[in-house]
Amino acid sequence: MGESAADSSSQSQSFLKRHWEEYKEFWGERFSILDNYSRFIKRDQPLPSWSSSDVDEFVAADPVHGPTLRTAREAAKYSAAGSVIGAVSTAAVAWKYSRSPHGAALSFGAGAVFGWTFGQEFANHWLQLYRLDTMAAQVKFLEWWEKKSAGRA
Repeated sequence: MGESAADSSSQSQSFLKRHWEEYKEFWGERFSILDNYSRFIKRDQPLPSWSSSDVDEFVAADPVHGPTLRTAREAAKYSAAGSVIGAVSTAAVAWKYSRSPHGAALSFGAGAVFGWTFGQEFANHWLQLYRLDTMAAQVKFLEWWEKKSAGRA
């Protein structure tokens, strides 16, 4: 009787373990960004800051990933512009109709988030980011910057 209880316990553990592995694999595929960037984030010494001239140098040096990185950086400008427009416009409307400082502040924050999202979607379609592998370009840039900054040290 003790063995059957132990057998059912091991079967339930294998059942849970099996489902945990499937769950981990499922979400691991969707958050592969964590695997791609973890070696740059989890460093003993962080990478030094780079400037736009460093990015321009990479764009000129890498004919495959350089233009993709330039396009991704341009898309971030669209998102930032959308964020500013969304924040100011929603805060202005909230202030006009309610004269509530906390309502205007909350709508300012919400408008910034919504504006960023709409700006990113606009950039995605306008610049056709869906055709580009922007994550690979960013990882290549970080690898390039890691080698270049190691040469400076």
